[in-house]
Amino acid sequence: MGKAGSLTGRGFDEIAVGDRAERVHTITVNDLIFYSHAADDLNPLHLPELDGDGDGRPEAIAPLSYLTGLVSGLIGSDLPGPGARELNWTTEIGAPVCIGDALRVGLEVTSKSEGRLTLAALMEGPSGVALSGQVVVAAPERPRRFEPYELPDLLVRRHPHFERLLAACDGIDPARTTVVWPHSADSLAGALAAGRRGLITPVLVGQRKAIEAAAAEAGETLSGVEIVEAADPRSAALEACRRVRQGSADSVMKGHVHTDTLLRAVLDRADGLRGERRLSHVFVMDVPGEPHLLFVTDAAVNIAPDLAAKADIVQNAIDLARALGITLPKAAILSAVETVNPALPSTLDAAALSKMSERGQIKGGLVDGPLAMDNAVDLEAARIKGLKGEVAGRAEILVAPNLEAGNMLAKELTFVARAESAGVVVGARAPVILTSRADSEMARLMSCAVAALHAQWLKTGAPAPGLADPAP
Repeated sequence: MGKAGSLTGRGFDEIAVGDRAERVHTITVNDLIFYSHAADDLNPLHLPELDGDGDGRPEAIAPLSYLTGLVSGLIGSDLPGPGARELNWTTEIGAPVCIGDALRVGLEVTSKSEGRLTLAALMEGPSGVALSGQVVVAAPERPRRFEPYELPDLLVRRHPHFERLLAACDGIDPARTTVVWPHSADSLAGALAAGRRGLITPVLVGQRKAIEAAAAEAGETLSGVEIVEAADPRSAALEACRRVRQGSADSVMKGHVHTDTLLRAVLDRADGLRGERRLSHVFVMDVPGEPHLLFVTDAAVNIAPDLAAKADIVQNAIDLARALGITLPKAAILSAVETVNPALPSTLDAAALSKMSERGQIKGGLVDGPLAMDNAVDLEAARIKGLKGEVAGRAEILVAPNLEAGNMLAKELTFVARAESAGVVVGARAPVILTSRADSEMARLMSCAVAALHAQWLKTGAPAPGLADPAP
């Protein structure tokens, strides 16, 4: 909630000709998005990401009604202030103003009579006068004071962090990805959509007739897509992993197959992708309003990990965060409290993991815990609890004590906080893309994007070009 301060409106007799009020306002992307929603105005000239006149670039021009709204705000807050009622407007529009432009909005009383004020309005932008006009206002008969009140917050549901990852994928080759048993319309369509976007080059492993039937159901074409015949899901999973192991593919993607079947193939000693560490799952989440990505782990593979498993889980998440351009990831080991309590085993593990990081047993990031969820992600909550250090209040990686907690946290962020998520299994020789039937199209695309960027990092040891560490 945003708190509006107390306001006092002047009565008619207190206002003199020549009185002035002024403020400066910079037009933001969210300003025009909120305006478009409120006014039901879908003119592409006013929308920040659309090209309205075909010249190849967005105009993002602030409409007249938005500009007059800024004048109304100055009338209602300053001159004459609360209780004022607008009666008549005459306006003349000047030079266009766009997102990023700073506007100087001014009012001056030019006449007063019988409870009415005539105000000259002038709005100036970078190119000169943007709006001029005259407003007749009924002023309050006597001063009125309004106490502070809570103004509801507004949140634009955007996913700029995912947009940044997608843009980075444009600078790398598509990851050649074996898709295991894509026998359903949703699993096949997701892989083909990622292929069209240039994130992956799908290689479909399964029964050709079933894949063709799924394509027909989804309204997709398989022209130019390689299909590898496999008799059953286990054979398909092993063949998919074998191709990655042999270097003819970069990642594996789950189709219409049980996760257990796929992961057993990944861990197969002969043909699988078993690495030095335990496999773990990471949700990469773009939460509206958060200044950076959040990584939630483990929410899908390790049910009740012990300390050794948690060390691998933390290291896997740190490596993935580095692959996505975060130079020094900050990992919070979550529990119910931020103090070590022998009655809560998760706090003991958290303290041990923190010390392991200090001693170099976990590398490439900062690790702190135990931390509760609030003081892991909110600086004010961390300050109130007296927590210091670089992780408290700034965590990017959220390490859950067990699968149940991690899964609930990830789904709460998705279905309550309206986050978009990508899901990958890490710790193997190559990323494994896990998708769910409940995933949105964005979630499927982003899972492929994250896997492609991780595969690039595994090959080169560096993030993709364009993934410089974002400003804190």
